[in-house]
Amino acid sequence: MAEKLTSFSIKNWSQDDQPREKLLHKGKAALSDAELVAILIGSGTRNESAVDLCKRILAKANNNLSELGKLSIKQLMEFKGIGEAKAISIAAAMELGRRRRGEEALDQDKITSSASVFELMQPILGELPHEEFWIVYLNNSNKVIKKDQLSKGGITGTLVDVRLVMKNAIELAATGIILVHNHPSGSLKPSLADKKLTAKLKSAGESLDIKVLDHIIITEARYFSFADEEVL
Repeated sequence: MAEKLTSFSIKNWSQDDQPREKLLHKGKAALSDAELVAILIGSGTRNESAVDLCKRILAKANNNLSELGKLSIKQLMEFKGIGEAKAISIAAAMELGRRRRGEEALDQDKITSSASVFELMQPILGELPHEEFWIVYLNNSNKVIKKDQLSKGGITGTLVDVRLVMKNAIELAATGIILVHNHPSGSLKPSLADKKLTAKLKSAGESLDIKVLDHIIITEARYFSFADEEVL
């Protein structure tokens, strides 16, 4: 007679081993990353628990949630036991975490430093495979009025409409703007195009009493500030 296979569904675990029960009775901080992801997928395979499966997935992402968030649905489905529905659940949770971080940064009373700009914009730009250029519009108390994508795919004078930036600033009653773009290559060195565009926007703003306060170049984990480096 064939040996009966053991189910690794979370609901069949002992109560002490169930991530859902652990979260309920001990709090979410008590769970490991693998246990939290295991709650999302609900079950593993016949030969592997949900937690062990999630440990393997996290190991593939270097045990880094930011790296996990970069995995596509197709890449997640390469793991045995992860179908489309489970892959979508993981991807959705990672995206919610990214958006939450961005909203928490926006809730700050005001921009106080280049680091606060990085915290605001890194969740949006830090992990993109392509280059984007954004403007952060501020009032006279340095509070964020709006953040707006201006171009996508590269930084050149032709892709960034200076008149549109200033028009938006006037309509928003902004007194200051911060230029932000990402370098997918990971390099923090400003290009000649970066410097020329900064000078162009700064010159346009001066005649309208709209100050370019900084230009921040963002990578996944670091940033370069024109103001901090005194090249603005």
